[in-house]
Amino acid sequence: MQHTPNANRLHIAIFGRRNVGKSSLINSITRQNIALVSNVAGTTTDPVYKAMELLPIGPVVIIDTAGIDDEGLIGELRVKKTKEVISKTDVAFVVFSSVEDFSPIEKEWVTMLKEAEIPVIGVVNKIDLNDPEINIYQSEFDIPFVKTSTNDPSSVEKLKKLLFKNIPFYEKDTILGDIIRPGDVVVLVAPQDIQAPKGRLILPQVQTIRDILDHKCLAFTVTDDMLEDMLAKIKNPPDLVVTDSQVFEKVNRILPDNVSLTSFSILMSRYKGELDVFIAGAYAIDRLKDNDKVLIAEACTHHPLQGDIGREKLPKWLNAYTGKKIETVTKAGVDFDDDLSQYRLIIHCGACMFNRKQMMSRILQAKNQNTPITNYGIAIAHMNGILSKVTKMYPEIRG
Repeated sequence: MQHTPNANRLHIAIFGRRNVGKSSLINSITRQNIALVSNVAGTTTDPVYKAMELLPIGPVVIIDTAGIDDEGLIGELRVKKTKEVISKTDVAFVVFSSVEDFSPIEKEWVTMLKEAEIPVIGVVNKIDLNDPEINIYQSEFDIPFVKTSTNDPSSVEKLKKLLFKNIPFYEKDTILGDIIRPGDVVVLVAPQDIQAPKGRLILPQVQTIRDILDHKCLAFTVTDDMLEDMLAKIKNPPDLVVTDSQVFEKVNRILPDNVSLTSFSILMSRYKGELDVFIAGAYAIDRLKDNDKVLIAEACTHHPLQGDIGREKLPKWLNAYTGKKIETVTKAGVDFDDDLSQYRLIIHCGACMFNRKQMMSRILQAKNQNTPITNYGIAIAHMNGILSKVTKMYPEIRG
């Protein structure tokens, strides 16, 4: 489980004012000295991420943050960095010091976290110095609370139990296990062109292969130029073909009509996001006009190469399909506009490097600003006229 990608781990973020004991609490929860502890206010500056195992939950990422009451110009920048953590948080601890009264700033942060639909747990820390009544906090904030002291291991265990009760459904159980049956033959088409990482497969391909094997199915992986040869060598047609979206048109042309076809990007779109939202967003392509702006968003940061899908292929395909002059803006990693009103459409990558909460935060942001959002594979399928074919096998679409 130590090899679980960070994007598939539960993200637990710790928020609170300076010197309320956030870092000490993290060390107590994890039973490791992973956070720097000091009596000097503002010791933690930028968010600190630590991937680890937390029993009985499993693989998690613990995020230690700067004080939400940090001051001055640098302090404002630290608070801004802390706010950016919200978009990738699955569960939040808001830590209070028992020796200080709570203030409007905690109310502001609890409200922000609730609006982002994040489960929030209140932690009244340092009860070895002062032991207040917990109902005072509960009535004021309407969230579950627990009292802790880093000198009392039993109180930290109570906190972990409360965390376990409030874990959200943060990651789907399977990538494609609900659309295949034991014994099925699944063919994966993985072009190994200039965009492919030398000597290895990309993460969605690796995760999909593992999911196929976990569900007792047969996995065959070929490059697009070898697909016809492979099909000729197997006795029966495959039960499912999963392809890189960039070669959708070629693979669809090769396959018999009765063979189910989808893509890695579409699998990721439902694993990390909401398939029906992305499908609805794809139809916004048909409404694009000259000089409309489209945001092409990538979860990872990589050095663009010749034929980059986000910077070259998608803009070219959009202009060819619509017959319009579309302005595309490509942004990568955490670079994502707060104001999306300038865009007529967002086309997002499969988000294999994001946790589901981070992708859902972007979907919610787009919904709130009435900006259609879709996914690379779904957009490409729509422009190739095969969207219904490559999504009909999914239960939420069949239903």
